[in-house]
Amino acid sequence: MRTLLAISVVFFAGRGVAAAPPALPCANTDVKCAHEARLKSPVRQKRFWSDALAKPLDQRIGVAGDELLAFLNLDNIAESYPNRPTTVQLSADFLKDVNDAIAELPPLVKALVDRKLVGIYFIRDLGGTGLTDYARGGWFSRDAGFIVLDVEVLTKQTANVWATWKENTPFKADAAFKLEAVIENADSDNRKNAIQYILLHELGHILSIGENIHPRWDRPPSSVEKFPFARLSWEYSDGEKRYGSVFDQQFPSRKNVAYYFGAKLAGASMFGTYNELLTTNFPTLYAATQPGDDFAESFVSYVHTVIQKRPWEIRMYADGKLTKTVGSCWEEPRCAAKRKVLEEILGVK
Repeated sequence: MRTLLAISVVFFAGRGVAAAPPALPCANTDVKCAHEARLKSPVRQKRFWSDALAKPLDQRIGVAGDELLAFLNLDNIAESYPNRPTTVQLSADFLKDVNDAIAELPPLVKALVDRKLVGIYFIRDLGGTGLTDYARGGWFSRDAGFIVLDVEVLTKQTANVWATWKENTPFKADAAFKLEAVIENADSDNRKNAIQYILLHELGHILSIGENIHPRWDRPPSSVEKFPFARLSWEYSDGEKRYGSVFDQQFPSRKNVAYYFGAKLAGASMFGTYNELLTTNFPTLYAATQPGDDFAESFVSYVHTVIQKRPWEIRMYADGKLTKTVGSCWEEPRCAAKRKVLEEILGVK
């Protein structure tokens, strides 16, 4: 186990903690201005992160500085999220969990993301658990990416509590129906493992940067035919300028799957939604939302259940009685083709 990373938070090139959200060039309601301003943010350029990239992987961690906070606020305005990210102080015990979570990642994962991850940064009030975005490398350098995580989401939740909260967000609350997610056994259901699982999802996004896995998430939808992983599940509708699933006919609920904000599915529909999911090659419900999250969810699901041999179950209850359980798909025929491509990408034999 690695020792606590410097105990204190690491800062880069004068990008220290701001007392409040930085001044922005756009009003809180000016979506167009925010969209244009975030594209010009220096944090989206790889050269901005040169000091961070010079450090070992497990030392690229800290709180978000002014430039990154400004970008995150502009991003939320541009996407019409109500949250306004602010700085945060990190406790020593929280930092220990973060460092242990990183130290215990499989060596394969660390090797795959080493030159692509510019850092992991913490804030408050992100409007979700985490965010990953591109840092462009320019003509002669590969693109990289940064990860931002919300401390308030992570601080008080164990792995199963966090996963249960997340997997309930697509469904409207209904006292008669309950969904429970299990991603750790009782003796390992702690905050550190919640952080590690969340990191693995975001590292899936980092791994996909610059690779022939799925179309870029920061560009308008386009053809998926040249992407061996994405084309197993997705298609592009030129007339509608959007991605659709190749399973939409048998999975009509997919179009109403929305995580974190604005649940669209009735609580009573969770059984039918998961029955539809089981006719597809999506390993999780979140994977069915868009190509980028399909890969990130497939990555975390595979690493977590196959490489780390940890549990993953969705349990559904009606009037207090367990009525349906959904487990990992990687040993099932429905996910065999996706597993083969995923293992080629990961270099797993």
